[in-house]
Amino acid sequence: MTNYKYYIYYLINTISQRSILITFLVLLVHLSFGQNQSEIQLANEYLLKGDKKKAVELYRELSKQDVNNSFIYNNYINTLLDLGAYDEAQGFLKKLLKRDPENLQYKLDAGLVYVRSGDLTRADRYFRELIAENKTNVQRIKLMAEFFSSRSLLDYGILSLTESRNFLNNSTLFSLDLAMLYRLKGNQDKMVQEYLNYVTQTSANIQYVKNVMQALLTEPEELTSLEKLLYDRVQEFPDVEVYSDLLIWVTMQQKNFYASFVQARAYDKRYKHDGEKSMEVAKVALDNEDYDNAAKIYRYIIREYRNTPNYLMATLGLIRTREARLKKIYPVNTDSVKTLVTDYRKFIKQYPDNANALEAARSEALLFANYLDQKDSAVKILNKLIANPRTSLYLRSKAKLDLGDIYLLKAEPWESTLLYSQVEKTQKENPIGYEAKLKNAKLSYYKGDFRLAQEHLDILKEATTREIANDALDLSMRIKENIALDSAGEALQEYASIELTLYQNKTDEALARLDKLKQGFSVAGKAVSNQTILDDVYWLEANIRMKRGEFDNAIGLLQKIRDEFADDILADDAYFLQGEIYERQLKNKEKAMEIYRDFLNKYPGSVYAAEARKRYRTMRGDFAEPAQPRF
Repeated sequence: MTNYKYYIYYLINTISQRSILITFLVLLVHLSFGQNQSEIQLANEYLLKGDKKKAVELYRELSKQDVNNSFIYNNYINTLLDLGAYDEAQGFLKKLLKRDPENLQYKLDAGLVYVRSGDLTRADRYFRELIAENKTNVQRIKLMAEFFSSRSLLDYGILSLTESRNFLNNSTLFSLDLAMLYRLKGNQDKMVQEYLNYVTQTSANIQYVKNVMQALLTEPEELTSLEKLLYDRVQEFPDVEVYSDLLIWVTMQQKNFYASFVQARAYDKRYKHDGEKSMEVAKVALDNEDYDNAAKIYRYIIREYRNTPNYLMATLGLIRTREARLKKIYPVNTDSVKTLVTDYRKFIKQYPDNANALEAARSEALLFANYLDQKDSAVKILNKLIANPRTSLYLRSKAKLDLGDIYLLKAEPWESTLLYSQVEKTQKENPIGYEAKLKNAKLSYYKGDFRLAQEHLDILKEATTREIANDALDLSMRIKENIALDSAGEALQEYASIELTLYQNKTDEALARLDKLKQGFSVAGKAVSNQTILDDVYWLEANIRMKRGEFDNAIGLLQKIRDEFADDILADDAYFLQGEIYERQLKNKEKAMEIYRDFLNKYPGSVYAAEARKRYRTMRGDFAEPAQPRF
């Protein structure tokens, strides 16, 4: 205390009288809090240990000094409410409000005490009056809504925002806040309406809204409801571009690409987009194997937008659509492949200086390698593409991966790994770099070096692209499953070697070896179990039989997976592929519909569920094209 007196004496002699008073008061507050800090800490420790009564006793004593209230407020009020000491809580709040009558936190907590005490009528009247008092102040209303939301008083949160919105006559105010509250309440229709209000404020919001909708609207009926709402909005507000954009998007989410095209066609015409939105729909349709609608859209763009950049893209897209369709019709028709090669060459010759011609050259090379057994021609085209200075880094990298694949076809794996590693090095953090790493992992797997393959796969399971991560996870699980019981991995080594044989188009040899693997085999006189790999054996052979046009055999093998490995990871794959064979190869619509319907009942969470649902609905006629003039 001697030092304290000396300090006051120093102040009196060095600064003005008013400054002395202010400094003195601050010092007293500091000294007072310093004396109480240990009590506050002790009270908090009691609270952490669950001894709320002792904590309240200390908080009560501390609350007698105003300096402590900002440090104990939250813990004291919440503990009083937990203990049911509602009168004490109200008394504490009245004392605080007397000193600071505009403090919104104190006012809101006073209403919360009524709620917790069960006096809901009084709480309702109190909160409504508080909302009415603050509805002109946007910032205070937002703070109130956050308070109500955090206390699960969602109706009051919604009321505060809507009252303020109506009073300020701004129908889009608080759209995101209200959307969140409606989502928490489970009121999906109103949530969607608020997101639509938000998206109209600026077109920059549309991607955010699409991302949110994709995450929240996962059931078919939810998307159907959104589609209906958007149709109404488009008709009511035909000049609001974002509604048309969202309508195209939601029909694509439903994989109803014809409906998407109808809207995209109108959108391009209205907003002078030169077929841009139609091109987007065509690409997604092609990626989803809806070849009929993809081809229809590309033909429309070729016809209507001849003098735009999209004309070339659509011309190439149409060839690619025919190619994709051809590859899904088994066995693949060689004459049709030759026709495609001719079409790609015509395109390259007609537009030699266009970047799309380089893409066409790559497609041509892959047809030579994979379907016409002209590997040298493919190598020549790809090397020319790699050497071309106009080839982008991405396309050059893809061509190198293709070239590596062809060397693997030619049984030259060292050349393959060299090319894969080049791409992996130059494209380290890009998806194509991960693709190169996956190819190197598969190469190690084919060789039977499962440890090295697993090292690659462990990295790739965290890859940025879902497709690569899933492929890595599938291969990793196959390795782990099969070496768990067979540490040497002898059955898996044979299976991987057969996969390589098949990759090199030695189909008859692969089938003969698969037959032996199904029967079981021995190494150095010791029997090797094939049980962990048998489902994969059935799956691989089923795919071979399907591509050879032996559909009955393929269906039988897939049925074995369903019967013998009903709980295995390949069970839903096998079921879905059966439906696809009946639908696309055997043209048995009734049987395909039966399988897809049963599939959805048995595997509602499968990655194939959305596609199975879309195919079932398509065959049922849900997406039938309305009668209209030819375009």
